[in-house]
Amino acid sequence: MTKTIFITGTSTGFGKLTAITLSKAGHNVIAGMRAVNGKNDLAAKELSSYPNIDVVEIDVTDDLSVQTAFEKVLHKYGSIDVLVNNAGLAGFGLVEAFSIDQIKNFFEVNFYGIIRTYQAVLPSMRKAKSGLVINLTSGASGHSLPFMGPYLASKFSVEAITESLQDELKQFDIENVTIQPGVYPTEMNNGVKTGNNADKPQVAKEYDPIASEMFAAIGAGLFGKMEQFNMDPQTIADGILELINMQDGTRPLRFPLDAIAEGTDIAFINSRAEHKALWLTKYTS
Repeated sequence: MTKTIFITGTSTGFGKLTAITLSKAGHNVIAGMRAVNGKNDLAAKELSSYPNIDVVEIDVTDDLSVQTAFEKVLHKYGSIDVLVNNAGLAGFGLVEAFSIDQIKNFFEVNFYGIIRTYQAVLPSMRKAKSGLVINLTSGASGHSLPFMGPYLASKFSVEAITESLQDELKQFDIENVTIQPGVYPTEMNNGVKTGNNADKPQVAKEYDPIASEMFAAIGAGLFGKMEQFNMDPQTIADGILELINMQDGTRPLRFPLDAIAEGTDIAFINSRAEHKALWLTKYTS
């Protein structure tokens, strides 16, 4: 069955691959990105050359931009069956070495951006009593790591919101899923895109040499594993297609796609769900 699918952050990486993959599967794809007539002009033209892909300007940090994009799509297609919140911002650094503004940048894209798209699409999904929202978070979205505190805090927040919405939207048959991707060689990780990194170097110096040595070791481990396990970004696009193809009402709340974790991510998710269920019994029984 052909679905109308809105994807954010499609100029590169997971978003671009997902747009192409879903188009080839026969779906109507709305490829959202910033600066379609500017820095992302080539990406917009490339995606527009595929059948069933409609490129739309959207900046998830801007209320009016999000509202306008969704109104345009709903007017043209009548409904949006699936929303894929892929647009994201990554970066590294010591918590103390981040300015408040730089931390706010994480939340504007990774958290508030998702709130904006939810609020833009939910009225139509509630009316249809049908819908699927897929949010990309992080392989470490259930725990944190040094040098990734602000970034992972913004991803933790998406996990919390998605879990809340799963219960709140159940009466409307709207499903919500988070994907935990792990580390993949996308533009976000290979240096092509400038990260939202700590911006107070004078503070960071106070932590050296230990901090720099620790950061180098973590980086070598992450990227070494990425190469060892031959992490292919297409895995995420295929996983999103798999979720879309699942029977309504059967989709999991969390859908980890991280070969490096070798099942420990699944065990963590299951354990968390079991403990939550036990905790709830204390308040509801």
